[in-house]
Amino acid sequence: MIGTLTRGSRLLAVVTTAAGAAVSIGAAGLVAGGSGTARAAGGPVVIEDGEMDLVPRLVDGALRLQLDDRSGGVPVVREPSQVVVHAGPATKEEVISPAYPIVGELVDAYFLNGYANAGQIYAPEPGWRGDEAGGDTEVRLTGFEGLGLYALYTYTPAMDSADEPAVQHLGSDSPAPGSFTLPADEERLAPTWAFTREGVYRLTFTVTGEGRTDTGTLAVVVGDDVDPADVVPGDGQVPSGPPTTPTAGPAPTPAATRPAAHVIGNGHLDLAARPADEGLSFQIKEGTSQVYAWYEPGDVVLHVKPAAKRKIGEGYEFLGEAGDAMWLLPMRQIDGLVWPGWSTEEFAAADVRGDVSFRLDSVQGPGSVAVFSTGATGGVDIGLDSRDGLPDELRHSAHAHSHWNWTFTAEGVYRTRFTVSATLSDGRTVSDTETLAWVVGNGTDPSTVIPGDGDAPSPAPTAPSPSATATASAPVPSARPTPSASESGPPTRPDGAGEEVASPATGTGAGPSAGGDAGSGSGKGSPTAAGGLASTGSGAMVIAGGALVALLAGSGAVAVTRRRRTAG
Repeated sequence: MIGTLTRGSRLLAVVTTAAGAAVSIGAAGLVAGGSGTARAAGGPVVIEDGEMDLVPRLVDGALRLQLDDRSGGVPVVREPSQVVVHAGPATKEEVISPAYPIVGELVDAYFLNGYANAGQIYAPEPGWRGDEAGGDTEVRLTGFEGLGLYALYTYTPAMDSADEPAVQHLGSDSPAPGSFTLPADEERLAPTWAFTREGVYRLTFTVTGEGRTDTGTLAVVVGDDVDPADVVPGDGQVPSGPPTTPTAGPAPTPAATRPAAHVIGNGHLDLAARPADEGLSFQIKEGTSQVYAWYEPGDVVLHVKPAAKRKIGEGYEFLGEAGDAMWLLPMRQIDGLVWPGWSTEEFAAADVRGDVSFRLDSVQGPGSVAVFSTGATGGVDIGLDSRDGLPDELRHSAHAHSHWNWTFTAEGVYRTRFTVSATLSDGRTVSDTETLAWVVGNGTDPSTVIPGDGDAPSPAPTAPSPSATATASAPVPSARPTPSASESGPPTRPDGAGEEVASPATGTGAGPSAGGDAGSGSGKGSPTAAGGLASTGSGAMVIAGGALVALLAGSGAVAVTRRRRTAG
């Protein structure tokens, strides 16, 4: 079966997840590809972001399958067998779609040129060009190796509206076609590439046109289980050469004695205010409302994994320049990422006069930290933001629980110093100050990071900026999330994959996501509907679970409310 590519491919369809070993297509099985070297002297060329095109072109009268790499800004022509493409963890999406006859109801897979993640993530953007081949070109998948399935297809919003099926071009398993026609009159086509499991894939393409043919093998690393720099490109064959004798490295330096950190890199946790003998204790609660454990902040390191990396969208310049990188932990729980919330549930409402204060006194780290909530209409309510001066205060109603968006603007180790305080019903003001360590990205092994303040002198609170001082006397509204259920509701899954059950709470303040479900706060930071994701502000809704959060890729107007400055 031969299909013809169409313009404007976008993702709503996916292929089923398949366990199993490598699959060979056709009698030839895996075909060695290209004419480039199997591995350059300094390792392979790894493409992790930006445009690249597979191009059948005439070179000295012969048809050659080459790769035009524009990921570095300056176009470079390469052989497919010299390149390793990295579809990192941010390309993973959970999608529901009827587009494929072989698709299930709900599928997790990894997508390049995906619909929900387009423009938000750092990822390769592979295309095909047929205008240099001297005529139409047939493209066949003549070899395949990988732990999951691979599919190449086109699916547009217009096709979705018309209830049309996806146009399948190539696939590693039946009933997907084994070839498609690449038209000569199209300059660039960008269908969706889908992979159903992490690991190393080797895709061998054979192009044929006007009686000429060529074959090339492209290596693709999916997920973050394998370092793409360690992968031999092309067909994976290492060039032969004289054996090398390994040399002994220097003796390892004994590790210094340090506290053993408890690293949390996935699942639900709360930054919690708890009653204590001295009045109040700031602790970390890891787990669900039924299965959990308590930790001191000075014993914990939180890991913000590479899958959290996103691009700052227009309208969110309080985070940085539009298009710059950030690492986002969204209000909605995403499997594979840590999901920090706020909790005052251990206090009864009658135990506290007013609200509980979570004050961010200082941030040590390579970038800035912001905590904000988002509403269904695109409103943004900033709770904490280190870019414009600290301390910042987020006030939270007692006996309640909520989730906000957290962002970090650079990789590295951060230490956030919080003072949590409240006025008890007997009139006593109680507080606790602790430092919480974070590791953003994979540049640092979180297990090697000293938790808490890292044994460094405690920093003095950052002075407010001049603009913040002018508004410091303004009233600070309370964060009062509206829960979705009472504590007597159905239990959550012990592994934290289910939604948290929130304690009853009511209020009139801006309401971030409560317990993973929508609430009904009246402020601009009111929660999203039905546990889904916020609108982009331009009317385009994103599939729930597709992108980590749609709001930061939107281009519509954004209403920003700042709630927080304290005098110290």
